[in-house]
Amino acid sequence: MIFTNFDLIYANMQTGKFSNFVLLIKTNKMAGKIALVTGASRGLGKDSVIALANKGFDIILTYQTKKEAADEVVKVIENLGQKAFSLPLDISSTAGFDQFVNEVKSILDTKFNSAKLDALVNNAGIGINESFETTTEEILDSMTNIHFKGPFFLTQKLLPLLNDGSSIVNTSSGLARFSFAGYSAYGAMKAAVDSLSRYQAVELGSRKIRVNSIAPGAIETDFGGGAVRDSADYNNLISSQTALGRVGLPDDIGSVVAFLCSDLSKWINGQRVEVSGGFRL
Repeated sequence: MIFTNFDLIYANMQTGKFSNFVLLIKTNKMAGKIALVTGASRGLGKDSVIALANKGFDIILTYQTKKEAADEVVKVIENLGQKAFSLPLDISSTAGFDQFVNEVKSILDTKFNSAKLDALVNNAGIGINESFETTTEEILDSMTNIHFKGPFFLTQKLLPLLNDGSSIVNTSSGLARFSFAGYSAYGAMKAAVDSLSRYQAVELGSRKIRVNSIAPGAIETDFGGGAVRDSADYNNLISSQTALGRVGLPDDIGSVVAFLCSDLSKWINGQRVEVSGGFRL
């Protein structure tokens, strides 16, 4: 019998009984790999970096204003035995991207003894509920800058720092497929992210860089004011229309992000992966 990808095997081979085997497996550990995840001081981003760290990734994570929260996430990752570092980033303003990329280069060199990244997760974002009729140009510009323009140009700037064969995961939303009143601007930007991901997959394929989008359904976080988490009526409404009978939890998403960044998904490319428990099938 052959065992692979293991940390420890203790066996009494003479008995031939599996009960005498103690086998601790680290599933697809990505030792030496480094992932950059934007917007990871809380919510889905936080759970994603923890899931990635459990896969063996070292982490560079970004935050906008919540430095203390980001530092706590760094501690969690370090306690898992992985390296981690946090950086501030305003994804809505491309003016700061050159400086950010230089900071990433420096951290890769000084903290990780590396020159390249192996995964990029464009997760940073905000939620907004505003009717189509009352959406202002300012609101639409904000949604565009945060959810589309920012990730578009940040990824472009980071391309020289991505290893060939890397993985890019762009965060879309279930709202790009199904519709709720008040999310026309947000949903439209997320549909644009899905389209962009397919074009990136085509154009970056020559470098064996895979690009996919992940589309969470309704998740119990503070996103969008915490409506899914805090409103029992809204929570029950979503649950009643979901095949698995509940709303999502952050760790429902993080594990899928980690999968898409790992070699387990090496033949998945240019896909929109909805993680909604089967909402409105």
